[in-house]
Amino acid sequence: MSKYENAMAVMEELFSKDCTFALATSNDTRPSVRMIDTYYENGSFYVVTYAGSGKVKDLEVNNKVALCSMGYRFEGSAFVIGHPLDPENSRIRETLIQVFEPWYFKHNNEKDEAMCYVKIDLESGFFYKDGTGYKVDYVNRTAETFPFVFDIVLPED
Repeated sequence: MSKYENAMAVMEELFSKDCTFALATSNDTRPSVRMIDTYYENGSFYVVTYAGSGKVKDLEVNNKVALCSMGYRFEGSAFVIGHPLDPENSRIRETLIQVFEPWYFKHNNEKDEAMCYVKIDLESGFFYKDGTGYKVDYVNRTAETFPFVFDIVLPED
């Protein structure tokens, strides 16, 4: 297994579930950050949102985004891929309903035509697991690995 293939297996393990990230967007020169729930699959993160949200309005101006959580960080390009009930979204809809099951229908109204999915195609990223850091170039399908320990002290609630 190549370093890239191994990194992708670790990505699946870490992020193929409901994960909370800070999403950074920029509308012209004004940055904006908000917390979102994401799901990772095959080199992309998926987000459930509404077309009128600030994040979608920002993406219409500049689709370059960054994600960050607990020392994990990613950069990519985000695209609205349509309404959940669009036929081309049927497979990912089934997955997102299952992954976000505790809250999907409590916080989303699929009868609202403004509801949409955003797909973030990853370009670069850094993550870690079990003492190994992974620096990944998703575009060129390469990965570097190195010893890494997350040693930032986080405040307790």
